[in-house]
Amino acid sequence: MDDLAGPARRLLRLPPSTGPVRLIAVDGHAGSGKTTFAARLATALGGAPVLHLDDLATHEELFAWTDRLRDQVLVPLSRGEPARYAPYDWTARRFGPPRTLPPAPVVLIEGVGAGRAALRPYLAVLLWIELDRTRSWERGRLRDGPGLTEFWDGWTVAEERHFARDPSYPCADVVIRQVPEGYVWTEGPRATAGKSRIITQGEE
Repeated sequence: MDDLAGPARRLLRLPPSTGPVRLIAVDGHAGSGKTTFAARLATALGGAPVLHLDDLATHEELFAWTDRLRDQVLVPLSRGEPARYAPYDWTARRFGPPRTLPPAPVVLIEGVGAGRAALRPYLAVLLWIELDRTRSWERGRLRDGPGLTEFWDGWTVAEERHFARDPSYPCADVVIRQVPEGYVWTEGPRATAGKSRIITQGEE
């Protein structure tokens, strides 16, 4: 089940969605395993670039990063040009030196809110990592330790508010659940409603 080669091949066969790029969003609750999954999928895709939304958010703007993403990443990629963005340093509380994101055949964007409405027109596929918010947040708190308890208290409120206003799950093309053997891909709500291409199965 952990073989991501098949899904990777199907993703590569999708038409480009942002200039020459197939932009793939990996969304889900904080602590659900998005970063680990995105890293494994990127490897299966032959080293696809991954943009972490934590690099665009800040302490003061946990979800107010849409303009930065559009101006620094989406617009250049739509022109077939490399994107340049300044990742936020969560320790120093400031933006660091710019990084380059090439207009590769597939680019992954992972983070809470990656499937928000403002991004969906640019996406080839929206993947949702399935793990309920309580378990996800517990995992995140355990991972980050007691030193970030106050941050997590504020984060959970902000995340709940974000998804109440702009839910990603109903628009997911694929729902991905982690099991001991790896990952299970199933049709998401959008695919079930017949509004998207199904990439969970098909000829290789």
